[in-house]
Amino acid sequence: MSTIAGFVGMSHSPFATLLPPSGPDGPGAAFLDSIGRVRAAVARLAPDAVVVIGPDHFHANFYDVMPPFVLGVEEAIGFGDFDTTAGPLPVAAELAWSVHDGLTGAGFDLSLSYALTVDHGIVQAYEMVTGGSVPLVPLVVNTAAPPLPSLDRCVALGTSLGAALDAAAFPGRVLVVASGGLSHWLPTNDPRDPSVVGERRAALIHGRRDARAFAKAREPRVRAMGGNPDARVNAEWDRWFLRRLADGDLAAITALGHDGLEMCAGSGGHEIRTWLVGQAAVRAPLRWCSYEPVPEWITGMGSGASFAVA
Repeated sequence: MSTIAGFVGMSHSPFATLLPPSGPDGPGAAFLDSIGRVRAAVARLAPDAVVVIGPDHFHANFYDVMPPFVLGVEEAIGFGDFDTTAGPLPVAAELAWSVHDGLTGAGFDLSLSYALTVDHGIVQAYEMVTGGSVPLVPLVVNTAAPPLPSLDRCVALGTSLGAALDAAAFPGRVLVVASGGLSHWLPTNDPRDPSVVGERRAALIHGRRDARAFAKAREPRVRAMGGNPDARVNAEWDRWFLRRLADGDLAAITALGHDGLEMCAGSGGHEIRTWLVGQAAVRAPLRWCSYEPVPEWITGMGSGASFAVA
């Protein structure tokens, strides 16, 4: 049976690659230094597989069919958005099927993919934490396309994920990584919103027809958001969130509900659902965390681990 080696949670941002810090004191430098320390600690743990929980940013999933949870079981292909790696990624298929069986047995109707496209929401954390060579199980949580799975449902999914990993026949150590957040404010992606009209609304619904064309049109708008030192980040809330995870207090977070979370952490803050899934799976509080508000990257950049990081 498999052994859970630990949990890592981290923010991701396109600007970690698009706008790297110019020096050791530049925006994002402290975050990248912390991730370097996490990666060294993970190397010492030497996991045999990694479950990566992250969102999709309208590169694989669109409103023609929008699943709350998608599990990849055979192929994972990096989309290559925002200078992340494109192409095939190694998949721990045996472990993925054990996760599938455990979660469906617990009452979760997962969407299943034999050829899952993953964007920077999965790939950036996977590569930063593991170096990109450890076989992975990709689990995509819808955090960008309302209506979203509830916070309580994400915790329940994590609890069942942990049980599935405990029962898996996979003979090795499994690291659980959550990618997303922390606070950031993004334009709405909800087709019900009266401000979402015309070609943009059509792309959110029909973008699967030509995902590359949709991404090519969207990426310049995202790039234009970076570099603003006055972009909105709620550092106080981000630190509160990390403290709750250090206390193992997921209930305080879920008590916020969807609207309370968005009020505190912005529409992009919904990505912390991935952290809820991951920590509930591992059933251990954060023993170490680091935080840097990086408005130039439009995001509060945090990281945490359930094990010691030197």
